[in-house]
Amino acid sequence: MAKPVIITCAPTGGVHTPTMSEHLPITPTQIAQASIEAAEAGASIIHLHARNPEDGRPDPRPELFMEFLPVIKQSTDAVINVSTGGGLGMTREERLRAAVRASPEMASLNVGSMNFGIFPMAAKYKTWKHEWEPGFLEMTRDFIFRNTFGDIEYVMKELGQGHGTKFEFECYDLGHLYNLAWVIDQGWVKPPFFVQMVFGILGGVGADLDNLMHMHTIAQKLFGGDYEWSVLAAGRHQLSFATQSAMLGGNIRVGLEDSLYIGPGKLAKSNAEQVQKIRAIVENLGLSVATPAEARARLGLKGGDKVAF
Repeated sequence: MAKPVIITCAPTGGVHTPTMSEHLPITPTQIAQASIEAAEAGASIIHLHARNPEDGRPDPRPELFMEFLPVIKQSTDAVINVSTGGGLGMTREERLRAAVRASPEMASLNVGSMNFGIFPMAAKYKTWKHEWEPGFLEMTRDFIFRNTFGDIEYVMKELGQGHGTKFEFECYDLGHLYNLAWVIDQGWVKPPFFVQMVFGILGGVGADLDNLMHMHTIAQKLFGGDYEWSVLAAGRHQLSFATQSAMLGGNIRVGLEDSLYIGPGKLAKSNAEQVQKIRAIVENLGLSVATPAEARARLGLKGGDKVAF
C-alpha cells in the first residue's frame, strides 16, 4: 500500500511582501493562528519563518519565534520546522539564531548556493505598503543566496549534531542533490533524509514536470531507500506539482511562502485553504494524509518533548 502523504505547510516565508496579499501572516499571533489552522486542516509539519510585526520584513530574532513556537506546540501535535533560510541577505549566523535557540525537531537547510531572483515581482505593483519592499525585491537582481559547503557543514554540526535536529534539505537544482549526497558521504547526518525538491524559483530548476521526473530519478539513485522526498513549486505551479508528487509516491509542501494563490488570479484567504485543497486532491487520488505521529516515525525525529520551547 502507498504510504500516507506528508503535507508540510509554510505559512509566511521570507520572499513575499505585505503588499502582495493582505492574507500573508505577519505578526506572531497571525503566524501562530495560520499554523494551527493549517495543522487542523491536515498539515503534519509546519515550516516557520518570523517577520517584523511592524512592517512585515523577514526578521531573524529568536524572541519573535518564541512568541509563536510555544503557542503552536501547545495547540497542535504538528512537527515544528524552523527555517535556517531566514530572509534573503541575512548572514549565516542570523539565519541560524532561532533554530539554535529553539532546538526544534526539524529545520530547513539549503544545500547549495544560487542566484535567487525575485526582482521580477516588483513590476506587478505600483504602490507599496512599506518603503522596504521594492528595494528588497530589486536587490536580488545582483544577489547570490549563499550556502557553501562550509556553511552546510557548520549548520549540520551546530544544529544537527548539537541539538539532534533533523533537516528538510531544500534542493533547488539537480546539483544540490549531488551536494547532499557528498555531505551524507562525510557522515555528518544519518538517515532517514527528508529531501525537499524546489521548482520555479528564478535561478533554480524550472517548473517543468520533466525536471521533477529527472530529479526524482536521480534522488532514487543517490539515496535509495534512506530518504523521504517532497515537492514544492512556486506560484501557479504549486498544486500541479504537489499532485504529481503524490502520484509518484512523494510528499507535498504548500503554504503562502510558496504561493499566494488558491487558483488562477485568486488569492488564498489562508494557509489552511491551500492545505484543505491539496488534501482533497490527495484523498480523491485514493491516498491518505500522514498524521504528525506518522511523519515523526518516518523521518526519525526526536519528538516534541525534546525541544526548547
